[in-house]
Amino acid sequence: MSIFNSFNINASGMTAQRYRMDIISENVANATTTRTADGTPYRRKVVTFEERGPQVGSFSNVFKSASETYNGSGVRVRKVSEDTWNDMVMAYDPSHPDADENGYVTYPNVNIVTEMTNLIDASRSYEANATAFNASKSMAVKGLEMAQ
Repeated sequence: MSIFNSFNINASGMTAQRYRMDIISENVANATTTRTADGTPYRRKVVTFEERGPQVGSFSNVFKSASETYNGSGVRVRKVSEDTWNDMVMAYDPSHPDADENGYVTYPNVNIVTEMTNLIDASRSYEANATAFNASKSMAVKGLEMAQ
């Protein structure tokens, strides 16, 4: 593995975590949005990552790739999906314009505590990738200094 591969791996991690922070920010900004363009409440979004590189399918492919040299090249965003496993929040507010006939308003399934915890996690992951990037850069500089 060349030193430039480590730069690419760390850079892909920083890019993925920055995108995750953007999605978390979108969730927080829409925590009280009761009506989107399609007329439904905002639904929390979740980012899923996957390894960059050749895709593996069956067990034999996984075993074959594990027995060869490692050729991963970082991480990428696989998809951004809507959170369908957490329920929307129902609150009684008959004066709200989006209240149903019983006076309940459906609020998004965004939990600010969860989002802030995820934001801290993404931020720490970004910092870890930045630290690894700087360590790789420092090793490259030391290698160039020794060559002189």
